[in-house]
This record gives sequence, structure tokens and C-alpha cells, in this order.
Amino acid sequence: MQSFVNYMKFNAVQWTISFVFIVLLLGFMIFAPHTFLHSRIYIAYLSTIPFAGMIAIAMTLVIISGEIDLSFPSVMAASGFTFAKTYALTSSPELGLVAALATGALAGALNGLLVVGFKVPSIIATIGTQFFWRGLTVLLASGLALNMADIRETTFHHLMVGRWFDWLPAQAVWFSLLTALFWLLLNRHVLGDHLRFCGDNSSAAQMMGIPVARTRISIFVIMGMITGLSGAMVCMEMASWWPTQGEGYMLLVFAAVFVGGTSVFGGQGTIYGTLVGAIIIGMIEAGIISSGLSGLWTRMVYG
Repeated sequence: MQSFVNYMKFNAVQWTISFVFIVLLLGFMIFAPHTFLHSRIYIAYLSTIPFAGMIAIAMTLVIISGEIDLSFPSVMAASGFTFAKTYALTSSPELGLVAALATGALAGALNGLLVVGFKVPSIIATIGTQFFWRGLTVLLASGLALNMADIRETTFHHLMVGRWFDWLPAQAVWFSLLTALFWLLLNRHVLGDHLRFCGDNSSAAQMMGIPVARTRISIFVIMGMITGLSGAMVCMEMASWWPTQGEGYMLLVFAAVFVGGTSVFGGQGTIYGTLVGAIIIGMIEAGIISSGLSGLWTRMVYG
């Protein structure tokens, strides 16, 4: 009976967020038809939303587990720097991506160690690691940006962030695949059940034989790796790295997760909700400006 009630709750959340998305889109079509009745804006969305969206999808699993990760903007910068520096030294974007994923995994493992091993609350631990990774990255980069203009000529660039069939942004394809994978993990894999039990009641989960510590560390590592992937892909898209990379993503990611219906208390959340939440948050700024309002309205509307 309880599982049926939870199912109905999730269905209600998904229907509600879908309704909000449709109303918002129709509103923008009415007030800004010159923008929202043409394909250009949607191709632009396919180019920009995936970078924050893939982090939001991973963050959904973290919050369902009852934890939170505030360090990801700095981890994104650190992973991007590792990618850019590796590419500068080796001229290999493939090695750069491996280095970025390794950096993200290391950052996630550090968060997991602090939270699980030293019992530091995740909100405190990840605030600390946020400052640590940002400071270390800026120190190593001497505060200077890195240019990678020639990366646009590589096949790997086209594979990861190029325009397939001359119009489809590759990052949208990767985002779609990641979303499908994370949906399977949450709904068709034992990891999803473990995350929900940990987020709902970690003590009860421990008594049921669920490896709570391993599950929590694993989800931080996954979060770090996805952040590293996003950081590397942003560098490839912009053909550069800059010390402030990732700073604008905090609001976008958390807004997408919570607008999508994930419970701040853990134990509940849907990948579909976060996906639609990411699309809603991603389309607001262009919609506001296209409707004739000042861009100064954007942050207030996000809030």
C-alpha cells in the first residue's frame, strides 16, 4: 500500500512539472513568437542545457541518498583545468578527458571520505572542499585562463560537442544517454533502492544489510566524475578554460533538482522531474529577454 502511495505521489509530481513546462513554453510562444516559433532557440537550448543538466541528474542521486554536494562548481573548474593542461601538454583531448574524470573522481572520493569516514555533515564538508578546489586550481593556473583554439580541429571535439548532421549538438546526445543511464540506475538497479533507503533512514538501511557507507561514497564519486565530464565538455565547447568556470552553475543545478520534485530531506526524487526542471530553468533567461523584459529579471525569477 505504501509503495502504491509513493508511486501516486511521484506520478503527481511528474504530471505537475510537465504541466508547468507546457504552460511556460506556450506562454513564451505567445509573448515571444519571433523567438519561440523558430528552431534556432531550441538548437541553442540543446547546446547549453546539457552542461548543467548532467550535473543536476547526478545531484538528484546525491540528494535522494540524503546528502548534498556544494563543491561541484569548484570541482568543475579543477577538472576543466586538468583537461586543458593535459591537452596543452599532450595534444590529446582523449587523455584530457581521462584526467578530468580522474580529478572529479578524486574530488568525489574526498567528499565521501570526509562525510562517511570523518562524519562531517555533507553541507559543511563540501563547502570546505569547494574553497579548497577553487583555491588550488587558481593557484596552479596563476589566475590565468588557458586557450585551446586548435581543439576545434580534432575529431574528438566533434564527437563530444560538435554538430552532428550539421545541426544537432553532440552534448545533447550525451546528456540524453546519461539521463537514460541514471534513470536505469535509480529505477532498475539495486543502487537506486539503496539510495532511497539510505536517504529515508540510514540506520534502518544499515540494519537491513545495505552497505550504507559504500553507497554514500560511491554516489559522491559518481557525482565528481559527472562534474568532471561536464567541466571537460564546457572547455571543449568554448575552446578555453577560465578560473571562474562553474561559478554560475550552483543556482541552475539546484533549481533544476528541486523544481523537478526531489525531496530536500532525501529518499524521494525522479530523474524525469530533474530533466524537465533543467529544461525549465535553462529556458527562462532567453524567454524573459525575448518577451521584452530586462535580463535583470532573470535571477529574481529563478529564485
